[in-house]
Amino acid sequence: MPAGSKRKRILVANRGEIALRIFRAIRELGHVPLAIYSKADRLSNHVAKAAEAYCVGEGPSIHSYLDMENVLQAAKELRADAVHPGYGFLSERPEFAQAVADSKLVFIGPSAKVIGLMGNKVAARQTMERGGLPLVPGTKEGITDENEAQKQARIIGFPLMIKALAGGGGRGMRLVTQPDEFLNLFRRANSEATKAFGDGRLYLERYVTSPHHIEVQVVADTHGNVCHLFERECSVQRRHQKIIEECPSPFLSDKIRKKLCEAAVQATKEIGYHSVGTIEFLVDDQQNFYFMEMNTRLQVEHPITEWTTGHDIVKEQIRIAFGEKLSFSSKDVQPKGHAIEFRICAEDPEKFLPQAGKLTGVSFPSGIGVRVDSHVYRGYTIPVFYDSMIAKISVWGRDREEAITRGRVALQDTILNGVKTNVPVHLQLLENQRFLEGNYTTRLIGDDFEYKEAPVEEEDLRMAMIAVAVSAYSKEYRGGTSAEDENSRWKMAGRTEALR
Repeated sequence: MPAGSKRKRILVANRGEIALRIFRAIRELGHVPLAIYSKADRLSNHVAKAAEAYCVGEGPSIHSYLDMENVLQAAKELRADAVHPGYGFLSERPEFAQAVADSKLVFIGPSAKVIGLMGNKVAARQTMERGGLPLVPGTKEGITDENEAQKQARIIGFPLMIKALAGGGGRGMRLVTQPDEFLNLFRRANSEATKAFGDGRLYLERYVTSPHHIEVQVVADTHGNVCHLFERECSVQRRHQKIIEECPSPFLSDKIRKKLCEAAVQATKEIGYHSVGTIEFLVDDQQNFYFMEMNTRLQVEHPITEWTTGHDIVKEQIRIAFGEKLSFSSKDVQPKGHAIEFRICAEDPEKFLPQAGKLTGVSFPSGIGVRVDSHVYRGYTIPVFYDSMIAKISVWGRDREEAITRGRVALQDTILNGVKTNVPVHLQLLENQRFLEGNYTTRLIGDDFEYKEAPVEEEDLRMAMIAVAVSAYSKEYRGGTSAEDENSRWKMAGRTEALR
């Protein structure tokens, strides 16, 4: 913290491992970390390790972490100076960023205007096209009319992707390989997008065969400084959600890497972006790259970029929000070694179905080149209401071979008893020849991997999880105290007793 600067009280409007990770950056900068929590998370580590915490509602996220009014009330009650949204939940809601600003608080992220622009996938494509980035051929506007959609599909040709205009995380996304399956998949995507985002508009784009999903980490301050922190390979996915990320990409040539990163910096300047962000590209087997989307928030996989560049992305994000200049320039960024991140999820490894329950045994790896980001502990009960990711294990090596070896040993040293996890999936991926050769695409899981995707439709999975959540909610939380009562207990009983 610069000499003479006042300690800031920063509310992290999130939960779990990302809240803990942001707390660490806040403390290292000399500021005060504040937490919010749902009743389902009252015994979570992120609550215990905050300087102060405020209950924002019941277990379901719609009644807690997604309730903007309650989150803003928490910021007021905790006397926050700033709000960091983390990722997921409200992190890419322009109305939340604006509401924070209207409350005279600092939003640790880009402006509401830029979030809104990049959140609209069609508008983002148009903006990036003006900035000179190549685009995959697709529709220029969002579509809900089925006749118009079929007309545009014939123009684009098959195979093609249907994507939600306001979406992300694989919701409202479908791959269409044949004309006769288009209408059914369009209707499914429309329904899913409407339920997930409140916006059923879709856009269509040509499907890139043998696609690589590669993203570039960018960072920009309010003083005109913009630079990149190189790329991450994010092609190991299931149901359009990432499982393993690594950097640098084993696929890109140095020449294309340079072009890709320069294009990302130019695009960041084009939109007047201030904060950390990620520009995502599809890259075909000839290393032609196309703009896909921009994530206007911190990414789950940021640790591997920190491993290879030595720069703390979260601390930089906080500094920028308070008006400071970047602490480094492009010439200071000299990547070293190779890093891989494994997303550890509580899920059935054969069916990829999320799991909930009590962890009866927890032990994470340690040692040179190993980092663990997690909020779970022995005796912790994984709630049914939230994302299934319970940890991130990332490793660094002097080269890719050493990183893979460290990753294999780290995963073997991971103990998570009481629920099923996807650790076996990661271990098998590390034995997959295509992965070991660095010659894999987003189709790795499903094409050349023992754990085949279960034939479960996204909508069926969503409804099953809602049923489980409703059942658990009715059994565990019905008749409990209100958020107001919970916060009163904090004030009366003291922090430790109220939590434990």
